[in-house]
Amino acid sequence: MILPPDGGAIRARFDIAYPGFALEADLTLPGHGITALFGRSGSGKTTLLRAIAGLERHPGAYLAVNGEVWQDDDQFLPTHRRPLGYVFQEASLFPHLTVRRNLEFGQKRALAGVGAAERRADLEQSAELLGIAPLLDRLPDRLSGGERQRAAIARALLTRPRLLLMDEPLAALDFQRKAEILPYLERLHDELEIPVLYVSHSPDEVARLADHLVLLQDGKVAASGPLRDTLARLDLPTAFADDAGVVVEGTAAEFDAAYHLLRLDFPGGSVHVAHGEVPPGRRLRFQVRARDVSLSLSAERDSSILNRLLATVTAVADADTPAHVLVRLDAGGTPLLARITRRSRDQLGLAPGKPVWVQIKAVALLA
Repeated sequence: MILPPDGGAIRARFDIAYPGFALEADLTLPGHGITALFGRSGSGKTTLLRAIAGLERHPGAYLAVNGEVWQDDDQFLPTHRRPLGYVFQEASLFPHLTVRRNLEFGQKRALAGVGAAERRADLEQSAELLGIAPLLDRLPDRLSGGERQRAAIARALLTRPRLLLMDEPLAALDFQRKAEILPYLERLHDELEIPVLYVSHSPDEVARLADHLVLLQDGKVAASGPLRDTLARLDLPTAFADDAGVVVEGTAAEFDAAYHLLRLDFPGGSVHVAHGEVPPGRRLRFQVRARDVSLSLSAERDSSILNRLLATVTAVADADTPAHVLVRLDAGGTPLLARITRRSRDQLGLAPGKPVWVQIKAVALLA
């Protein structure tokens, strides 16, 4: 059942036809980290996730997770035999059981051969990871939406899955509850060794959590690749949306307590972001939206804009409105996008190879 060529990766091939909708996917995904399945409603994200979970069986499909084949022409592992965890939009906890009993119920069913002491240690570790240790004796109706979802994630982890599937886990939460749970999802990203497939139509969630991006459109894979490179492409539908932008990983270098600004260094230079103090050397992501970037032919100093980077134009493409264009830039090996007017492009004479100064407001950066 082990196929070495697939080791360290997820291989998924599905050709699914429904009345009025078809999904065609042939993917090789990283065997670790978070892969975001991204696209508009109806693009096929949940259909793909359900097929990977084995909730539906389709002929001719193939699925292997880190070398272990779960489905091919000769075999099909049913869902209950696939070592995976599944987190839905709704937590679906048993209302008459405490959080602890909810976690133990799923744990006993999945880990029948594991001793009580080991299960207890797993439960305590998962509860600590997701910040629900003080909530274990509460009933679900005494929890906030974010707390219930964290309990649902802990329950999925307690099955010791080799793959974690998350189907828009924040979609049912309001802004405050999303802000509450996102730091815990970031902890999962940093501490989990298993791969995670994360369905979302929120660009902010993808930018904050994902390592790899699969863009689905009308049941087809429009793109699949590392997050940084894929977001910076100009030939994809996401590039023409108002939320177009890139994600950059930087290192915390200096905190200005007087102005509450954190300096982040990255290969293309440095930026200041409005952020609390963090230990120097800590890695942080920051998101740069194309609409928040302006371009200049000179390094303007008499301006409220704090962040200026020297970059080179690598490509210019039409945007989704006739007045705008998207400019792809290279800042010391870091790709950036700028959304500007066609008039500005012509006035500045922007074309591939032209050096420019990139200007980004510190208040516009999300870290």
